[in-house]
Order: sequence, then structure tokens, then C-alpha cells
Amino acid sequence: MTGRAVSGRGGALALRGEAGIGKSALLTYAAHATPAFRTIRATGSEFERHLPYSGLHQLCVPLLRHLADLPRRHHDALRVAFGLAEGTPDSFQIGLAALGLLTAAAQDRPLLCLIDDAQWLDSASLQVMLFLVRRVTTDPIAMLFAARSGHGANEFDELPGLVIRGLNDEDAKILLTTRSPLPLDDQVRDRLIAEAQGSPLALLELPRAGGFVPPDVSSVPTRIEHGFHTRLTGLTAEARLLLTVAAADPTGDPGLLWTAAHHLGLDLTPTCAEAAATGLAEFGLRIRFCHPLARSAVYRAASGDERRTAHGALAEATDPTVAPDRRAWHRAQAGAGPDEDIAAELERCASRARARGGVAAEAAFLERSVALSLDPERRIERTLAAAEAHFDAGTTDVVEELLATLETATLDDYRRARVDLLRGRTAFTRQRDDIGPTLMTRAAQRLSALRPEQARDSFLDAVEMSLVVGRGSGVIHKAVAAAQSAAPASHSPDLLDALIELVTNGYPTAAPLLHRTLHGENKPLWVRRPALASMIAIELWDPETHTTIADWLVKDGRESGSPLLLRLGLAQTAIGAVMIGDIGQAIAATAEEAAIADAAGVPPLAHHRLHLAAQRGRREEFREVAQQAENAPRSAGQVTNLHATAATLNNGLADYPAALAAARRATEHDDIFLTGSVLPELIEAAVACDDHAAATEALTSLTERTQAGGTTVGRGIAAYSRGLVTGVEHHFLEAIELLAEGRLVPYLGRAHLLYGQWLRRERRRRDCRQHLHTAHELLSKAGSEGFAQRAAIELRATGEKVRPRSSRPYEKLTMQEVAVARLVASGATSNEVANQLFISKRTVDAHLRNIFRKLGLTSRRQLKDHPDLPVHDRSE
Repeated sequence: MTGRAVSGRGGALALRGEAGIGKSALLTYAAHATPAFRTIRATGSEFERHLPYSGLHQLCVPLLRHLADLPRRHHDALRVAFGLAEGTPDSFQIGLAALGLLTAAAQDRPLLCLIDDAQWLDSASLQVMLFLVRRVTTDPIAMLFAARSGHGANEFDELPGLVIRGLNDEDAKILLTTRSPLPLDDQVRDRLIAEAQGSPLALLELPRAGGFVPPDVSSVPTRIEHGFHTRLTGLTAEARLLLTVAAADPTGDPGLLWTAAHHLGLDLTPTCAEAAATGLAEFGLRIRFCHPLARSAVYRAASGDERRTAHGALAEATDPTVAPDRRAWHRAQAGAGPDEDIAAELERCASRARARGGVAAEAAFLERSVALSLDPERRIERTLAAAEAHFDAGTTDVVEELLATLETATLDDYRRARVDLLRGRTAFTRQRDDIGPTLMTRAAQRLSALRPEQARDSFLDAVEMSLVVGRGSGVIHKAVAAAQSAAPASHSPDLLDALIELVTNGYPTAAPLLHRTLHGENKPLWVRRPALASMIAIELWDPETHTTIADWLVKDGRESGSPLLLRLGLAQTAIGAVMIGDIGQAIAATAEEAAIADAAGVPPLAHHRLHLAAQRGRREEFREVAQQAENAPRSAGQVTNLHATAATLNNGLADYPAALAAARRATEHDDIFLTGSVLPELIEAAVACDDHAAATEALTSLTERTQAGGTTVGRGIAAYSRGLVTGVEHHFLEAIELLAEGRLVPYLGRAHLLYGQWLRRERRRRDCRQHLHTAHELLSKAGSEGFAQRAAIELRATGEKVRPRSSRPYEKLTMQEVAVARLVASGATSNEVANQLFISKRTVDAHLRNIFRKLGLTSRRQLKDHPDLPVHDRSE
């Protein structure tokens, strides 16, 4: 790994194994074995895992001299994360800032990052470090993690791993012979080897304990702790207490320890000497235990009163201005029972933690606050707040545990509604599809009389959730039907009114309301519910509004730093680009969305990639994305979207039976906002399969929707679908005329293709050639390869020769190279591209070298002037 890093191909490795197996020793060895590297370290702490960015702070402190070299936005993000400035942390900007620090430090010499006890890293630091791992592959940076098996190791599953196993008997004998502090005869040595079970630390510690452990102590780490515990035997109470205070303080700050000892009235000189003589801890510039298990052994060996005394002294010694959260935590651990004052202080800590982006820390503070609450009303409120924080942090199992404690509590309707909302969202997150929307609907009904506006929002939440999980279960219609009991909106009609009208009376009367609520009188719908607004725009065949929504999402996502908004916006941008036939833009947006998803450690969204593969006629690529989508968390409309795009794919490939089957699956439940766009595919496939009844039924539905929607695009697509069913030439001509007014090149190309096919079957060979040539040209330009091939086949059937199409630049480049090329062509610098794609500048430059080689270019100017590479719009 370090060899690759030296050559600029950085990476990471996770060492996994039980406590005492030698992971820390291997980290130390790695530092000594790579003198050419600069080494920086961080160590997770069980006692600090709730303090956001504490682990990242350790890693970055040696590099802070490079802070001034970072872009202002990154500089400020790190200062906020480390508590040096006020503000709300932006996790993505913090990740980019940390990447900037590491890459700057690695310019002069390779960098080795050693992260020990990674299982105890706070969640905010862990996410940033995993982001770094995915972004240093072209930099001279190596990251080596050591994590204890069975303690949150799942986070490191994505990394190359090395499981550290115990020593064999021969190596164990060598270690004992060379390192044992005591002379050993063969019988004792063999007993120690058996007890240690290959653990190097156990082999070194058990001789100090006489090699004997209680028979009920079975695990090796516990045996090691027992060995450390024996070193406490014979110590004075003062020395034990000093060690306990040191074990309870994760900072290792001697000033804090000496101040706490002074509060306890300890005579430091003899007490410190006695504690140090055990070898358990060093009392120098930092307080360091010889091993994390030694700290744990000391802490566990203390009585409850000793621990509370230690935490109380640390609370007194901690500056409430500099470290209020750590002080509050020590106060909480010092208490022997409920304490409303401490509970309130922990509640304030939770607010500060959320402001710093530490959702997990907020949840931990609130959960502890619940345990210390005396006031029943405050306890209920804190329990709900803790459950909401745990939901935001993703710890849904704790949400259910907290809510279970409220089952016997007396709750008013509002709190019952909050419980239902939380249970509904948790059920949805854990994919209990039959529960989530029902609980959300029940919560909305409870809120109707209490908080009408919140009730209406909750009904919409239930509808959105139903759009994801409501396949064939009627959940969507049930949610909307229940919403009819909601109190009227303050500004009627609103979106909920439009949905009720749609479910009750259909598109003719609902479409005007949908248009009105989509654009809004004061604020457009996409500002509040972007996913639902995008679906409505597509359902109304309104590409202009869809483009407006996508542009707003991208712009707001960039300005706010919201990865969710930005990913949704890029996905919608890709879909819009597919619809107008700009495959280069679709690929670039897809690559950027994938980069952000990768930076966040989540799978990329699937729906736009399915659209892209289907329009391009790439069956294998489509299957790959579909398989990934089936294994990933669902996204809105995923099931229907999969079948709808499969219908497009198979129509393009002229596999009409497969297209018809997919279209039928997509429309079988007539889910609102999810099935309208697939109706033209169903009609085309049904006509080709001689299923006139299915085509006629689908045409009736499509006509109702497009007439109600009133857009030129919708009417044009309905017109060529009508021509397929009726065989009337006027309908094809109407479709071409209407679609020529818009930007949807693939649909205009398909109108010419279908008309050309109809003309050829009418034996009007000369007439059909013109339309088939136009279709082939338009569809080839739009990247609709399957449909273009259909046009070519039709032309050859008329005796025409079809020239092979020239390859487009995006066909030679990877998706990320397309994204880099378009950004650079727009004038973006390497640093700007790196920031937008969440990669390092070195990675951008590596991509540029590949782009120049593949396209036969030598400069950025040539890239900008490339005739077949449309410039990426940097105004997004």
C-alpha cells in the first residue's frame, strides 16, 4: 500500500482483530518502516465518540499550517467543525477541506495516516475519513486503520482489509522467551501459551498476573484486562483514584488531570510516582495508557463511587466556557441518580451538538438527559426529542427502544401523533412497507384538529411515502382518501386539494389545480417538495417546468451544500438531458451525482441511469443498473420506473413483447405520477404485438392526461400514438408539427420514425425515405442508438444505404471523464472541477491527461473549441 502511495496511487487498509492481537504494534511498525513518509495519527476514544469531529481534529492538527492555503469556504468549514468559529458545519465542505489539507501536506513527501481504535471514532469524523479514503487514489497518501473486531467494523467493510490473527505456538514461545519480564519453566510457558490463545498482549501481560485467571474469564481481551487489573493490587486508595481519573478523561491533558487531582486533595508527587510504577500509564506531556485495554481495566476496576468521584472532579476541572459539553458529560456521569439540573444542561449540549453537525452527539446527550429527568413532562418531551435525533442519526433501533418507553405514559393527541410520525418514518426506513404510510396517515388524522397545516403536510408525507412503497396495495389512494377529512388549507386550493381531486375525479378537473400548485402563488412547489414537484411536471408532460425544477435544485444544492438536493437536481438534470437528446450532459450529470453519492458512502440514484441506458439502447448497462437498484435502498418510484424504462429500452431494440410486458407491469396499478409517461411505450408495443384492445385503452388514458395537461409536447406524443392505433396519416403529421416546436429531439425523431414505418407499409417508398432519414439523423444525434438502428433497418428495407455514424466524444470517455471534460471546456479550473466532483486536483489532472489522449488533443483551449463537446453550463 505504501509503495503505491509513493507512486501517487494512494489507498487505505483496515487491520481488524480482537483487542490485544497486535494492531497497534503494526501501526507503530508501519511508521518506523516508512521513514520517507510524514506520519500523522488519530486515535478513537470510547469516551469521545459522541463529540463531533474530535477524531478528525486529531488527524488534522499537525497540518493546520496549510489551512490558509485552502479556499475560504473550506477554511471556514474546518474552523466551524473544530469549534474555532460559529456556524453550521457542512460535511461535504469539511471533507473537501480535509482532503485539501492532506493533499497539500503530501506535496513535499508522501503522507501516512495512522488511525488506531477506529471503532471508537465519532460518526462525523468517520464519515469524513471514509470520504478521504475514496478520494486519495491518485495522491501519495496511505491511510491505515486499526479496528477491533465486533465493534462497529461494518463501516470499514468497503476498505481492503487484513484480519490479524493470533501467533502460532512456535512464535508465541519466541515472544515469551525474548520479552517475558519473568523467567519461565516449560510447564508455566505452555500454560501461558494456552491461556493467551495467540494474543501477543496476553503473552506479555499474563506473566505479570502469575499466568492464572479465574475460570469464568473466557475471552482473551477479558483475560488481558484481568492481567492489567492485577497491577492495581496493593496500590493506595489515592493512586487508584488518580488512575481512575486518568482513565475517565479521554483527552490525556495533564493540566486537566492535575487540576482534578487538586480538587480531590491528592498529594501529587508520591501518588503519581506510585501510579506510574504500575506501568499502566505514563504521566508526561500527555497522559497515555499502555494500551486501551489498560484504560478499560482501570476504569472497570473502580467502584461506582470512585467513578462518580473521578467524573465529578473532572467536571470541576473542565472550563465551562471552553468545553461545556465535556463538562456536562462528566457531570452526568458523576450523578448517582436523576438530576433535573444536569438533564437540562445535557439538553443544551444537544442543541450545540446539532448546531455543529453532530446529530449522533445530539442523540447521545438527549438520551442521557432522559435518564436523568425528574419532571415527567420534561422526560416525555426529551424522550421524543431523543428519538427524533436518533432517527436523524440513522440509529432506528434506538428510536424504537425510546418510543417503547412511552407506551405506558399518558400522552396527549399531539404527542401521540409525533410518536406515530416517528414510527411511520422508522418503519419506512427499515422497509416495513405495509406499516409506514398507514402510521403516517394516522398521525396526520390525529393532527387535523390540533395543527391543521402540519396535518396537511403529514398527509403529503404519507402520499410521498406511498409513491415509493404503494405498489398494488392501494396505499396511495387510501392516504389521499383519508386526507379528505383534513381541515381546509389557509390558502385553498393547495396540493393536497389537487391530489384529492385527481384521485376522486381524474385529470380533466385536477390538471389545472396541479399546474397552479406546481408554480404556486408565492413560492413554487419544488422549493418545499422537489421530488413530488418533479414527478408532477413529468406527469403533466411539461419539460420546461421540469428543467426549471432541475436547475433550481442544482443551484440551491450547490449554494446550501445539501448533497440530497444536489443529487436529486443532478438526477433530474440527467433525465431532462435524455429527453432533449443531450447525452453528453446526461452523462456528465450522472457522473457528478455518482461522485457525490460515492463521497457520502451511499449508492448512486438509479432512476436517471435507467433512463439513460434505456434511451441509448444499452441492454447490458441497463441490466447492471437494474441489478444495483434492486440491491440498494429504494428511491421514489423505483419499481415502476424500472418497468417503464425497460419498456423504452425494448421498444428501441424492437423487442416488442418484452416492451409490452414491462409497460403492463408499470401501469397495472395506475399509480398517480408514476405511470403516465409509459403509456406511449405501451401503445407502441401493443400495436406491434397486434393487441389492439390494450393499445386503445392506453390511448384513451393518454389522451385524457395530455389534453388536460395542455402542453404541446404531450399533445404531440399523444398524436403519434393515436396515429399508431388509428392508422390515420393526419395524426402522424400533427405529431411532427407539434413536436417540432419543442426541444425533445428523441420524441420528434420517433414521430418521424413511426410515420416513416407507416408510409413504408403503405408502400409509399419515396415518401417514407425522407422521414426515415430525418429520424435516423435526429435519433443518432440524440444518442438514441436503438431507435436510430430501427430507422437504419427501415431505410435498408427501402434499398437505401445508411452511412455509419461517427462516434461521439462521450463514447470514448468514462462518465467521470465526460464530466471533467465538460467542466474544463466551460472554463473551470482544476481546483473548481475538483471541488464540484469531490475529487482532488491531482485526480482532475490525471483525468485530463486521459481525455487529451483519447480525443487527440493537447490543450484546454482545444477542449473548449471541440465541435462535438457541448459546454457544461457553469451557471447551474
